[in-house]
Amino acid sequence: MGTLDKHCTGYKIDDVFKSNALVDIRACNKPVVKSLFRGVRSSKFRHVYGSPSRREELYDNIPITRNAHDSNFCAANPKFVAIVTEVAGGGAFVVLPINKTGRLDLNTSKVTGHRGPVLDVKWNPFNDNIIASCSDDCTIKLWYIPDSGLSCNLNEWLIELRGHRRRVGYIEWHPTAENVIASSGFDYMVMLWDAGTGQILNTIDCHPDIVHSLAFNRDGTRLATTCKDKKIRSIDPRSGLVVSEGICHEGSRSCKVIYLDNERLLTTGFSTYSDRQIAIWNHTDLLEPLHRVNIDSSSGILFPYYDYDTRMVYLAGKGDGNIRYYEIVDESPYIHFLNQFISGCPQKGFGMMLKRGCSVSRCEIMRFYKLHTTRNVCEPISMIVPRKSDQYQHDLYPDTAAPVPALSAQEWFNGISKPPVLMSMKTGVSVKTHKPQAFVSNEATRNDTNYRMKFAFLSKETVPDYRPLDMLPEIEKIQKTQVNQNTRFQQIQQKLNNSLVGKFTNMTDGDEECNNMKENSNYNDNLKNEYQMKKAFTRQCEELNMLRKQLAHRDRRIQDLEDLVSTLQSQLKVQRLQ
Repeated sequence: MGTLDKHCTGYKIDDVFKSNALVDIRACNKPVVKSLFRGVRSSKFRHVYGSPSRREELYDNIPITRNAHDSNFCAANPKFVAIVTEVAGGGAFVVLPINKTGRLDLNTSKVTGHRGPVLDVKWNPFNDNIIASCSDDCTIKLWYIPDSGLSCNLNEWLIELRGHRRRVGYIEWHPTAENVIASSGFDYMVMLWDAGTGQILNTIDCHPDIVHSLAFNRDGTRLATTCKDKKIRSIDPRSGLVVSEGICHEGSRSCKVIYLDNERLLTTGFSTYSDRQIAIWNHTDLLEPLHRVNIDSSSGILFPYYDYDTRMVYLAGKGDGNIRYYEIVDESPYIHFLNQFISGCPQKGFGMMLKRGCSVSRCEIMRFYKLHTTRNVCEPISMIVPRKSDQYQHDLYPDTAAPVPALSAQEWFNGISKPPVLMSMKTGVSVKTHKPQAFVSNEATRNDTNYRMKFAFLSKETVPDYRPLDMLPEIEKIQKTQVNQNTRFQQIQQKLNNSLVGKFTNMTDGDEECNNMKENSNYNDNLKNEYQMKKAFTRQCEELNMLRKQLAHRDRRIQDLEDLVSTLQSQLKVQRLQ
């Protein structure tokens, strides 16, 4: 076996391996040889894998829209999944409870209030029952979905936002302010709305062409957009001023943008030679990217999805069958490829589940709802970190965004900025608000976990309980039993109860044991029925309030139309007299 020269002069890497030479790393000064022996980068997400759903867990027989618009056509939250459908003569989308899987009935109720095709849908991040939709009819509408789902076609909206002169292509909710929506239309305008009052907060008219995407940063102080003129812009949404702009990608096809934090951006697009690319930017200087990577030469538009908690970016191309995922870091090159989920079925769109809707028992860090191109199927795909233990993994689930607004729309528009309110994935309550700083010692501050557990109850609203004290133990026992009824212990207990019921039916009414069992069962049934009736009464009150709002809105609409008709009639009479 030959040896290399002391300084490795005159050798190439290929020559080294072809000659089977023995390389002395300490003696070789060539940095290119040293780079061959670098270790693998450490990451707890290196082995993340995608888990497709079984056949019975699919949403089947859904007439998915055939519209060629560059949108996701799907949105999900812990309660519902919304999918844009194909309907003749108008626009519609179906809203299904998250657990209602299987084959869909052809006559399933839909949201049918738009006069044109629906182009985008987004759930309110602070209310899982309210969804916003934009359409080809130049409007944005907000809808209320009851917890039980739709029982008939819904064509009465909560509020209608009118202001765009052409069709509205994209909408985005503000991440921290309540009832603030950003919309972009084919009239080259970006509008900020207060959905609570229906007023326009600001109109941004700095784009010379169609806007392809828009995204807020983490606290909502910046709005990033990509445009058909190949430029990316960072905008102050309250003033409408362009903070920075630059050429995004040289290709002529659509570019997409997301915020990675409050300062950095990620864009997807195409190069001059139609290669798909991703780029990392600093939003204060958009003249040159921090890093740019070529992906492949496919033609489908890449849609980026970012998880703030795990700092992972997922890329899904329209028409592709795979999902690539990367990890974001603070040092150059800022992005590292992890792996990809490969499937043989191409996708038309994706819905991304909120982190508080993921299953912590399965170590699920993300869930997507994939719309198939060739079949009328919506398939849930879970991204899972393999762990041996089934206990709660604190390193996988840091505090995530809670369904609680940090400030109101008017406060935000007046210049106040706040980070999002966070919640614990383990306890399910907010842990970043109402911190009793006066009671925190230095030792408690160091141990943040113990501090959060100790004062987590302060983030809950105190609700008075007027139930009799002697009934509380029985009611709490019933509630705990209902929560844990799917456990193995409860299944065995249910079998034993069924056997006891069988014996009970065979007893005669005169037996003392029979009478005691009857009295206990009647007492428990009364408690259970009372609890269920209170719960049903609360739900009915909420739905009744929403129906009252819808009726009031319909009455105002009828009055406006009657006034318009009377005005037209008076004008017609004047013209006839002339």
